[in-house]
Amino acid sequence: MSTYLVTGANRGIGLEYCRQLKKRGDAVIAICRSVSDELKDLDVETIADIDITSDESVASLVKQIGDRTIDVLINNAGIVERVSLSNLDFTSIRKQFEVNSLGMLRVTQALLPKLKDGSKIAIMTSRMGSIEDNTSGGSYGYRMSKVAVSMAGKSLAVDLKPQGIAVIILHPGLVKTRMTGFTDSGITTETSVKGLLDRIDELNLDNTGTFWHAKGEVLPW
Repeated sequence: MSTYLVTGANRGIGLEYCRQLKKRGDAVIAICRSVSDELKDLDVETIADIDITSDESVASLVKQIGDRTIDVLINNAGIVERVSLSNLDFTSIRKQFEVNSLGMLRVTQALLPKLKDGSKIAIMTSRMGSIEDNTSGGSYGYRMSKVAVSMAGKSLAVDLKPQGIAVIILHPGLVKTRMTGFTDSGITTETSVKGLLDRIDELNLDNTGTFWHAKGEVLPW
């Protein structure tokens, strides 16, 4: 049995990660700001009131984990706010960087002492953070913050490889969640997370630092 820590675990993809991991017999530490009823019903270990944009809050998370080892850290927490060229809300852009980019890095750096040779780090990004794939423009804060988190993931892969820690950068597909307005053209969280866990299971030091679609396709930067 492996121990997985999942941020942003109270709904959507994060909640489904916890559900599938528990079902297959892994230990789950669910991290969130507030606990949803759905997360309560899963009956997994939950650490709430964690703000990944706060040094003090993340330090509290580390303290609550204690001396346990984390086998897989899934950096799932993220936000999206629509920012167009005609409405450049720089406060929103900064907020998205704080959560989507710096939050991941803050959590990962703080939890490094809890990882070991053979541990894995998964980073949830988005195809909207692919520069080559951007054919529609817009979404400035979200796109820019996802480019940044992907770059951080690549650097982590290089820096942590000598310690035996592999890093994967993941796009979940277009998923029916609150973040996407439960789009009719999206896939279910169940389908997405099944593919995401397949990619994480296949992660090793030979393919560390790769940007993957949940379906198994390597995506362009």
